[in-house]
Amino acid sequence: MIVSVDHINLVVSDLERSVDFYTNVLGFRETQRAELEGEWIETIIGLETVKASVAYVVSPAGQPRLELLQYHSPIGDGFQANSIPNTLGLRHLALSVDNIDSAVQRLREAGTELLSRPVVVPTDVIQHSTGQKILCYFHDPDGVLLELTEYRHNSLDSLGRFS
Repeated sequence: MIVSVDHINLVVSDLERSVDFYTNVLGFRETQRAELEGEWIETIIGLETVKASVAYVVSPAGQPRLELLQYHSPIGDGFQANSIPNTLGLRHLALSVDNIDSAVQRLREAGTELLSRPVVVPTDVIQHSTGQKILCYFHDPDGVLLELTEYRHNSLDSLGRFS
């Protein structure tokens, strides 16, 4: 039945700004752009007079793609940032990184505000086969909640303790 997640769609207010953020700040790679209009797209989404621009970006791992979509017509309403943790629906998009400290530094250099410092998830609460999970939240330019996640493998230090 389901083979994989094909893409995740994010409706954005400024396609160029979002492509710049996802590629130059987060390290995604742009793979394709297109202009969308006509009966086929109007039928799919159920709106009339649709004109939109789309860009696909992928992480270094390749999948799933992010579909960044800016509507020129009809323009939708903005939304309030999903800042309440128990809000129903899609909460956030988690991005796996190999070094959360350098990723956080890159975000700060780009002027992105973090919602917290990176925090270690207690292993007695949630166990991960890789050892530690460290994460933090931030918003993209349109207020989409994103998470940086690093999994650190447990290793023994010189005293035989797990680090």
